[in-house]
Amino acid sequence: MAEPVVRIPDAKVALSTASVYPESTATAFEIAARLGYDGVEVMVWTDPVSQDIEALRRLSDYHRIPILAVHAPCLLITQRVWSTDPWTKLQRAKTAAERLGASTVVVHPPFRWQRQYARDFVSGIWRMADETDVRFAVENMYPWRYRDREMLAYAPDWDVTKDDYRHFTVDLSHTATARTDAMHMIDRMGDRLGHVHLADGNGSNKDEHLVPGRGTQPCAELLERLATGGFDGHVVIEVNTRRAMSSAEREADLAEALAFTRLHLASAVRVPRS
Repeated sequence: MAEPVVRIPDAKVALSTASVYPESTATAFEIAARLGYDGVEVMVWTDPVSQDIEALRRLSDYHRIPILAVHAPCLLITQRVWSTDPWTKLQRAKTAAERLGASTVVVHPPFRWQRQYARDFVSGIWRMADETDVRFAVENMYPWRYRDREMLAYAPDWDVTKDDYRHFTVDLSHTATARTDAMHMIDRMGDRLGHVHLADGNGSNKDEHLVPGRGTQPCAELLERLATGGFDGHVVIEVNTRRAMSSAEREADLAEALAFTRLHLASAVRVPRS
């Protein structure tokens, strides 16, 4: 007779350094180690430490926590970080990932006004992916909205499943903002889903990045699907804690997010008695 057992997949749970903003990159390593995360994803942004490979290596060694992914500087506020040329940014992100032992570079699709970059983006990502063992996981985005107006800010498309990439990142705060079905999106990604940004949202015009379980997105369902489907990528907690009134409140949110993720990654399966 089969008895239920708990099976936990190989997927590691990491903390995005963006989750501690406005605290520093260094603080993210400290919190991730203290709370028991498996690693960190470094968001490369205006914090000089996030841009410095040797400084990141020292933080990783000191806190004994690996860097599992590097998020390339793709945001509006990082347009001048690591050069103004987007391909140079991706080359530097690849180099950082290789030197730091990270398996994944997360990249956003281009802004629509980056016309040449957008025109060559799909083929360029394939070319870069062929040069390294690091995964370039292209992340789903969303339309920009203001009142009753909508602007398509990304090209070729905010819905990255409409184009051919080797690996995808799914972000559940972005599916909320896009008001698209997250589970249908990961169905379209299929076995090319290589990376997860776990957060929640309620479908507002703003990219909310709520703690998982506090919005309307199928965070638990997604994790359970990963657990039973042999997912071998990373699950990264990427939440907004800017409104935390204290460091203790911020840590409590990040501990809750970690507990939620580990709980739903553990799947009950039945195995026959030996």
